Amino acid sequence: MVSIAPVSNLASSPTSTSENDPLKTARGVYVTVHGHFYQPPRENPYLDAIERQPSAHPYHDWNERIHHECYRPNAFARILNHNQELVGIVNNFEYLSFNIGATLMSWLEKYDPAVYQRILEADRLSSQRLNGHGNAIAQVYNHIILPLANQRDKLTQIRWGKEDFRSRFGREPEGMWLAETAVDYPTLQALIEEEIKFIILAPSQAERCRKLPTSEESDTEWYGVGGQQIDPNRPYRCFVGEDRYIDIFFYDGPISRDMGFNDVLATADNFSHRLGQAVRGDRRTSQLISVATDGETFGHHKGGTEKCIAYALSEHFARCGWTVTNYAHYLSICPPTWEVELKPVTAWSCAHGVDRWQDNCGCAGGGSWHQKWRRPLRDSLDWLRDRLIEIYEATGSKFFLDPWLARDEYVRVLGDRSHDNVANFLRQHQLKALSPSEKIDALRLLEMQRHTLLMYTSCGWFFEEISRPEGVQILRYATRALELAGEVSGIHLKEEFLNYLAQAPSNVATFGNGKKVFQELVAPSQVNLQQVAAHYAISSLFTNYLPQEQIYCYQAEQLDYQKQQMGTLTLSVGQVRLTSEITWETQHFVFAVLHLGGWDFHCCITGFEGRLAYAELKRQLFTEIEQASAARVILTMNRLMGDRSFNLQHLFAEERQRIIHLLTAQTKKHLDQLYTQVYRENYSMLAAFHREELPVPQELKVAAEVALSFRCLETAGNLNKAIKDPVAIDSCLAELSATATEANHFRCQLNIPEVKTILEQTIVRLLWQLLYNGNPTTIEVDIARIQTAIALSHQLHLGLALDYAQEMYLNRLHQYILPSCLVNENTTSDNSCRWDLAQVQSLLKLGQSLAIDVTCWLN
Repeated sequence: MVSIAPVSNLASSPTSTSENDPLKTARGVYVTVHGHFYQPPRENPYLDAIERQPSAHPYHDWNERIHHECYRPNAFARILNHNQELVGIVNNFEYLSFNIGATLMSWLEKYDPAVYQRILEADRLSSQRLNGHGNAIAQVYNHIILPLANQRDKLTQIRWGKEDFRSRFGREPEGMWLAETAVDYPTLQALIEEEIKFIILAPSQAERCRKLPTSEESDTEWYGVGGQQIDPNRPYRCFVGEDRYIDIFFYDGPISRDMGFNDVLATADNFSHRLGQAVRGDRRTSQLISVATDGETFGHHKGGTEKCIAYALSEHFARCGWTVTNYAHYLSICPPTWEVELKPVTAWSCAHGVDRWQDNCGCAGGGSWHQKWRRPLRDSLDWLRDRLIEIYEATGSKFFLDPWLARDEYVRVLGDRSHDNVANFLRQHQLKALSPSEKIDALRLLEMQRHTLLMYTSCGWFFEEISRPEGVQILRYATRALELAGEVSGIHLKEEFLNYLAQAPSNVATFGNGKKVFQELVAPSQVNLQQVAAHYAISSLFTNYLPQEQIYCYQAEQLDYQKQQMGTLTLSVGQVRLTSEITWETQHFVFAVLHLGGWDFHCCITGFEGRLAYAELKRQLFTEIEQASAARVILTMNRLMGDRSFNLQHLFAEERQRIIHLLTAQTKKHLDQLYTQVYRENYSMLAAFHREELPVPQELKVAAEVALSFRCLETAGNLNKAIKDPVAIDSCLAELSATATEANHFRCQLNIPEVKTILEQTIVRLLWQLLYNGNPTTIEVDIARIQTAIALSHQLHLGLALDYAQEMYLNRLHQYILPSCLVNENTTSDNSCRWDLAQVQSLLKLGQSLAIDVTCWLN
């Protein structure tokens, strides 16, 4: 029998003695590939959620898109054979040195817990392999440029980054990634104060270096390396003062650039050849080939390159005689013997220090636009920050023992906003017992400071224009911060802030300056509790809300609700209490909403003024609806509840789009049926055009494509419902196959992305039932059903993603299917073995259908 094992871990195989073990004694060539994985915070600051981003289509937003192109593929990286069949799956995070920003990790934890856990597990496994030094390092919390931050913000960003790391990985971070590797000596001092052991920089950031003085050689010679001549194959020690220091690794600049812009990652051979060019032949005992790039390079920027990383790090480099390690491990076996001094202020993505984040330096994403807006934008935010400091200290001192300590430890609330956790935090930091309104103001102050930090996210300055989404996003955070300041202190900062923004010139004539950008792109995104109530009211016409519901970051408690329909008119009246889970602010609303049919809604919101007033309001409105007069209902609503009204456009984007789809569903179904009728009535004519090889009239072709797409969608919908009924499943698969044959015959292009998703889910469900709960008596039929579904995807030209099915199959292959082979081969009977050899062979053939390499076991 063939040995049963996953992809071998040659990169981590220790040798017999400590003296010759490269994991314990620095000896030979080491390789570290560092990935800086990061996405900026994209949440609407009022909803604490990312809204749909059309530019990320077909995904919901850019986090989701990059996740499916990069983060998940790296957590489950494929190693393929020459036939593009799956040989093994590698968790790249187990071999990469990496940092993942706190804002991205928070999103990953919610969106894909399996990938999140794979990342945590990778750090644990790498720590076991590398003598207690895990691959993960921390990052400054939300990617601000530390040299441009004030001292207090520097420390908070480092402390928040450390605490977020500690809460996830269960250990202290040894290193920290600096946003854009931006650094100056005050930043180094802050890192040292917070006990960060090392950082990673670009070679261009070093000024000069020398051998560390020793008792034998106390006055070593300095070498100028300001032109990127520093040797990146060793660690360096950088002193701040006489005896305080931090260690620094400089990545290999040319190779790192080639990884992003050339074909270095096309194959493991290409990669190893390029890295091999950096190996020094000067007989040093050990050397570290270190490269660093954006982690999104592996799969997002350069599609499929995570496969190269997987094979190179887990298999190929060991065959070159290289040891795959991380910075902390290498530092533990090879402490610095050289000292370095840095240039005064630098970053890896700006040739002008850190001017890319404050001035018109010319560094941008390309094009001929100026960046004269950068300085006024930073000046605007610096002015706002300083005013908010005054408010925070003056008001916060009434609530907190130490307002700045409270801010530093507020990070512990960000990952757990449960009532108990927040209450414990407030008790720990309160100056006195706080009243309910004081607790709300205390939380508003802390949120004001959080948004003040978020408004400095580096991406806001990175590109060429202030009106880009990145610039708009940081202005949204600034707006939320000044709004919270006004709620707590009564001080209005908006007009003066806008005057500062007016000095930031936009490249887009439509906007002219930052003030207009704010008015056109930022102000419309502001949300208050009354708007949340209107959202709840209108969507209640289409959603059966429970007594307690979550509406983004608000808890909605339904206190009363009544709905009545009269012809085309629908009226609902109710009470709802809304509570922000972030600031604990709460308000009791009365709402009334009239749906006039189609897109027309009229909604009014008012505060609750007592049961009697509410009962009278309900009586009058439901009396008017009985007359079936929309005008009279609207007039009564306005008279009783005020003139301000809300409509469909006031809903948050996600719900608005959902309701639009619901409202158009009936119309779409009617049109689908009309096209189907046209297709059926003209089928023979369409066949004649096809038979005579004549161009098909556009009208007939469109009718055929719409009709056949509609048929596929209906059948797929039935398939999704029939997952536990084998007969119904077979019927649906047969119907889909017949439709695919018909569509291919007429060369129709079907628009059916939903069918792709349903088929993928169906294959995973059927495979799970087979592998985990299969019936040996029906195994051949069950396998054939899955193979039919896979073949169907080819008929419909869907390009199925079989990732989840492959991962499930590969796991069971090694844990159960192949052990069944051993049992059947070595014993005559065994009650623990579910399948006989013939059935195992069928299961292995199913693996071939899933594009998994099982040849060695079949043969």
